Amino acid sequence: MTAAAAFDVTLARAIIARKQSTPGAALPILHDLQHAFGYIDDAAIPLVADALNISKAEALGVVSFYPDFRRAPAEGRVMKLCRAESCQANGCEELVAHLETKHGIAPDRPKPGAGLQVETVYCLGNCALSPAALVDGEPVGRLDAARLDAIVSAGQASAQ
Repeated sequence: MTAAAAFDVTLARAIIARKQSTPGAALPILHDLQHAFGYIDDAAIPLVADALNISKAEALGVVSFYPDFRRAPAEGRVMKLCRAESCQANGCEELVAHLETKHGIAPDRPKPGAGLQVETVYCLGNCALSPAALVDGEPVGRLDAARLDAIVSAGQASAQ
């Protein structure tokens, strides 16, 4: 995912037009919009609905159903931290506790000014390198407290 860009209706229409005739186009279009802007702007909902001949409620329902779609720009970096069985067995819950006690960051509860937003996911398919995460879309394996501290510090530095 890219950093949030200002929403541009012209670009959004072009993104939608590229895939609107694809069967099952809603998800690919929404993924492309999120990739371009970093989130799904409310102004995109009627554009998607019109292009796909669905109601605005249906388009919004797709966006709100899938937790990967963001309705507002993320503040700072985004880490998707795996909390599935393999990652649990290899210490992800200790990392969650470390994040909360050392940095005051709790998964799935954005902290203003933290520079890092942590979201829970259940399996990234990187079990051999547990505990695993995605940081701004890039895989990170064998995550430990030191690497986590470096990620938090980098997020705080970029937020300033």
